[in-house]
Amino acid sequence: MKKVDKTMTPFYGVPRTTAHLRGLGHEINPKCIRRLYRQMDLHAMGPRPNTSKPHKGNGHTIYPYLLRGLKVTRPNQVWAMDITYAPIDVGHMYLVAIIDVYSRYIVSWSLSNTMTSEWCRECLETDINRYGAPEIINTDQGSQFTSPVFTEFIASYEGLQLSMDGKGHAIDNIFIERFWRNIKI
Repeated sequence: MKKVDKTMTPFYGVPRTTAHLRGLGHEINPKCIRRLYRQMDLHAMGPRPNTSKPHKGNGHTIYPYLLRGLKVTRPNQVWAMDITYAPIDVGHMYLVAIIDVYSRYIVSWSLSNTMTSEWCRECLETDINRYGAPEIINTDQGSQFTSPVFTEFIASYEGLQLSMDGKGHAIDNIFIERFWRNIKI
């Protein structure tokens, strides 16, 4: 059998490596490849899972989901905000975007190499100064949005309410999730 050098195909994941090795005549299954990858400490160069986990420390408040049953009838009534990662040649950057739920207009977006509450607050503050405050801003329960830096900024605007998706309900923020899908195709 032919010797296999993993450095020749560093972009192969478990399924491709399994198919490649089977093509070379090795009798191997995906579980074995996964186990070997773990032993060699090989993993994808991307953000680790659960980047939207809420912070367990003090001061992080979860707000209720306010959009259930709400009819969005005009621009600037509800904005949705979320963070995703954007792969680049040497790793990834984080991308935050704000979308007007009524018009589906991307109010703004920003790139950063770190996901911080200050970055999210600054992005939202810039948009409020440019377009005025919406009635509701909807986010997920990630630590950037539950931190006092972000929530106290929202509370400083009279009439602006913070809405958060339910735990495990990404569909609650479907408009921004759909935007991410369009970007990553």
